[in-house]
Amino acid sequence: MCRRRPSPYHSRMEAQTLRVFLADDHAVLRSGLRMLIDAQPDLKVVGEAGDGQAAVEQVSALVQQRGVDVVVLDIGMPRLNGLEALRRIKQEAPDLAVLILTMHASEPYLFQVIQNGGAGYVLKQTADEHLLGAIRDAARGKPFLYPTMEARLLTDFVHRARRAGERAHSAFLALTEREREVLSLVAQGYTNAEVAEQLIISVKTVETHRSHIMGKLGLETRAELVRYALREGYLTPETGSGTP
Repeated sequence: MCRRRPSPYHSRMEAQTLRVFLADDHAVLRSGLRMLIDAQPDLKVVGEAGDGQAAVEQVSALVQQRGVDVVVLDIGMPRLNGLEALRRIKQEAPDLAVLILTMHASEPYLFQVIQNGGAGYVLKQTADEHLLGAIRDAARGKPFLYPTMEARLLTDFVHRARRAGERAHSAFLALTEREREVLSLVAQGYTNAEVAEQLIISVKTVETHRSHIMGKLGLETRAELVRYALREGYLTPETGSGTP
């Protein structure tokens, strides 16, 4: 049986010292963080940068040497901000863990960090409490979010899901009665010719209705259409398994 090859970054966590790269434009804070990290027997700072561009370049060189496990980036750096530095680093090294360090508990920033592959979001004011654990979690492939942000993220997810449901219902109401009939038959697996025969319309008209349905509902494939029809109550799992 073929086994998945472990990440070259995460596999070092078990037995070796974690190598950390630190980027922050405030030299005093950076020095303090370095002392905090280097005081741990299992952590070691292997490089520093005072701006985003330098961070990207130095991390790139370390990646080529397999010399870094976790990157910690300040979000507000000159030349290149932390989010853009994160994007560029992840493009070159998708498996490398990157943590974002910031002064502000900003939800939009958090979502951008997650969307761009960041391993976590640590507040500077609680760095002495959370940063070390976040580095270790990131090296294991486990994302880190401080507790209050976890709650915000969950709340946002619920709101987005609710809004998505409202949009889907509005799209359904935009369908004509004939389009709803075509939707039901197509989702059951009938071909365009069979739908045309049942509704006593031309195949071309069925194709037009089908195109309008897919466009209004934002669907691209029959599988998506079947899932939509099931969700809206047009089909039961049994009736949704007709001829493809």
